[in-house]
Order: sequence, then C-alpha cells, then structure tokens
Amino acid sequence: MCSRVLGLVREQVFAGMFGAGFTYDAFVVAFRIPNLLRDLFGEGALSAAFVTVFSAYETKRSQEDTQRLAANVLTFLLVLLSLLTLSGIFFADEIVSILAPDFALVPGKTALTVLLTSIMLPFLVFISLSAVVMGILNTKGRFFVPALASSFFNLGSLIGGVSLAFILPHYGQPAIVGMAIGTLIGGLAQLGSQLPTLWKTGFRYRPVFNLKDPGLIQILKLMIPATIGLSAIQINIFINTNFAASCAEGSVSWLYYAYRLVHLPIGVFGVALSIAMLPVLAKQAAQKDIPAMKETMVSSLTMVFALSLPATAGLIILSQPIIRLIFEHGAFTPADTIATAQTLSLYAVGLFAYSANKILGPAFYALDKTQYPVIASFLAIISNILIITLTIDRFQHLAIALSTSCSMLISFLFLVVVLYKKLHGFNVSYLIRGLAKIAAATLALITMLLLTSPLLAGWLLGNTLQQAIALLTLVVTAVALYGAVLHLLQLSEMNIISDKIKSRLRRK
Repeated sequence: MCSRVLGLVREQVFAGMFGAGFTYDAFVVAFRIPNLLRDLFGEGALSAAFVTVFSAYETKRSQEDTQRLAANVLTFLLVLLSLLTLSGIFFADEIVSILAPDFALVPGKTALTVLLTSIMLPFLVFISLSAVVMGILNTKGRFFVPALASSFFNLGSLIGGVSLAFILPHYGQPAIVGMAIGTLIGGLAQLGSQLPTLWKTGFRYRPVFNLKDPGLIQILKLMIPATIGLSAIQINIFINTNFAASCAEGSVSWLYYAYRLVHLPIGVFGVALSIAMLPVLAKQAAQKDIPAMKETMVSSLTMVFALSLPATAGLIILSQPIIRLIFEHGAFTPADTIATAQTLSLYAVGLFAYSANKILGPAFYALDKTQYPVIASFLAIISNILIITLTIDRFQHLAIALSTSCSMLISFLFLVVVLYKKLHGFNVSYLIRGLAKIAAATLALITMLLLTSPLLAGWLLGNTLQQAIALLTLVVTAVALYGAVLHLLQLSEMNIISDKIKSRLRRK
C-alpha cells in the first residue's frame, strides 16, 4: 500500500509537471521497454522460478548448497542483464521505431523517446537483482522489508527525479531527463534497502559463475515458458502502445495514468497475495501435499475476489472524482480528467481477473505445469488484438482499455478451469458460497455510493480539500459498510482478518 500510494504521488508530480501530451507520451513509451523486462525478470518469471527452486533447496538441500545457488543466480543475472542493457541502448532507435512508429510524425518526439530509453534501460539490472533478494527473503519468511522496498523505488525516483528535473534545464537538458535518471536512483534504492535484512539472515555473497549448476538450469527451464506465460499483459501493453500512438495526442498518457491507478489495488491485492502465497505453495508442492495446495488456492482466490470486486465497483463509480483529485493540477486539464476516467472504468472491469491471474500463475509453476500460462498468454494476446482491431476506429483509446480487460478475463477462465483439472478438483462449493457473500456485500457498497455521491456532488467538484474530504468520506463509509456486511455473512477470510486486528489491538 505504501508503495502504490507513493507511486500515485509520483504520477501526480508527472501530471502536474508534464500533463498528457508530447513529453509524457515519450517518457511512457521509453519506460515501457525496461518496465516490460522488469515484469518478466522482476515480479514475473524470474521471481516465480527462483522461489520455486530456492524453496526446494531450502527444504531438501544443505545451507551451503542453497547459498551457492543464490550467489550463482545473482552473478548470472548481473552478467546477462548487463549485456542485454547494452544491446538495448545500442538498438534503442530501432526499438522505439517498432514500438511507436507514429511518433516520427511529430518532430523531435522519437529522438526524445530514444534518449529516455537509453537512460532508463540500466534500471533493469537493479530491479532484477532486487527481485532475487526479495525471493530469498520471502522464502525465509521475511515479507515486510521486501514489500517496503518498492516504496524506496518511488521515493528515490520522486526525490531524485524532481530535483534533477529542476536542475538539468539550466544545462540544456529537458526536465523529463531528470525524471528518467530518477528512475535509476529509485531502482538502486530498492535493491540497497533490502541488503541489510539479507545480511541479517546469514546470507553472504561470494561470486560464483557456474552455467552447469543444476539449480540454475532448473530455474532457466522454468523461466522460459513462464516468461511467455507471465508476459501476456506486458506484450499486450506493447501492442496497445503501438495502437495508442496512432490515436489522438495524449492517448498514451491517458492510458498510462489510468493503468497506473488501477495498479493500486492490483499491487496491494494481487501481487501481495502472490508474493505471500508462492513460497507456501512451493513448499507444499515439494512435500507433495496436494490437499494443502487446494486449500491454499481456494482461500487465496476467495481473498482476491473479496478485495478486488469492491475495488472494481468503487473505481467505476468514482472514476472522475478520483482522477480529478489526484491528477487535475498544473498541466493536467479537465478534458484529460474525463478521458482518463473513462479509460479507468474500462480497465477496472478486468481488475478481478488480473488480480486472480497473479496467484493462478504461481500455482502452475509450483506444480511444474508452466505450459498452461503460455497457452493462456497466447489466448490473451490473440483476443486483445482481435478486440482492438474491431473497436479502435469507433472507440479510439477506450478500445485498448476494454480489450485489456476482456483478454485478462479470457486468460483467467482458461487458467482456473485447467488448474481445477490438474488438481483433480478443489472446493468449488466453498468458492461459490464465498462469491455469493462477496457479491451481496459489493451490491450494498454500490447502492450506498450511488445514493450518497449526489449528496456530496458540490464538494466533489470543489477545491482540493473539499474533494479530498468528500472522496475520503465516500470511500471510508463504503469500505466500512462492505466489511460489516461480510462480517455479518461470516466470510471466513474476513473473520481471519478481523480476528488478527483484534488480537493486535489487545496486545497494544
């Protein structure tokens, strides 16, 4: 939550300083390249594959073997990603031309994008090493510091980037270059913030570079199909960026601002649950405890639905007030607010599917069935291209948000059906009962928001303080009502959370 809130502050700064248009369009496209690779190597395939193998080593092998594996993976990544980064910088011009060919129609836009791409590519090295360190700490039961580390990324990129954005124009460089350098500062901060905790676990890095190491080979074997499986959303983003670059100027920015906002609940619910669940599933798989795996999966899916469905409803109903409060400052105009809010509503439709996919993927890696996320990724990509092609002429950038949600829903349905078969069934009746309770509570939340929003309409359109008070009132009231209904309906996962809170309060 800290990371995502700081991320929103970062986007607020971007919106105020650069708005939606030439400069920020260039930054978004430039950041797509290292960001895609980050999701594949950082929060994606590398993290899933490494934790799966590392957990097995922790369970079955000596401490010396486990530390040697981690050191070898770190060294291998440092070498591989350094070479990949240098290649990306060398071919930056060609990459940008493929990703956003229509930028060439606007003088200077392609050149700026190439410059920003070259600056930000080394971010990949820092963030991928950070992912391995996070995997080690998670496997050892340390979750707080690795989760907080991404907050250091946002702080580093915000403080460093904004400072340089004011300094560099005095030396003939665009302000946006400062924000690009800030991204590197943030990546280094994310890695460095985890190292003291890693040291406390007893891990000591000693350079090892053995390409024949069975553990490394196993990780790479898991990563190859997992990379494709987990990359569906990022490949779709590349496709979407290409389409968006051909729409009206500002379309890339509207899509990015909305996508970043919908990433708040995805990060808090989907990614957080995935990070916490993966070491548990990996250990259960290593112990061949299938009943426990089924129970973990059903409970995790129920929790994802309980958290993401009300968030979906809230984002759709309150899209304009949220965008207006967060972004409508400085260069960000009311027209930008409307366009971004419409985009956000369509992205929010697929929120529950995207969040659920974040926990379904690791289940297949723990079962060593990585081919199914690959198939799901192809289904998502094909459906995404098909839907955009059929609708973009009429709906422009909105077609892209709609197709992203639809492709995630198709991917979710495929993965959940296949997982059910591979686990030889799981407790569907429990899941359906939970969904019925969640749906009833979400309906109560929707009703409350629709009835009370008009009463606060004046404040929702007022000054920043009035907007914040009105929006906070609506959100807090809606969340309280939703939680109360779920508590009355006795949703097990809700009771676990409330019991934990009560026990913590008693201790204090």
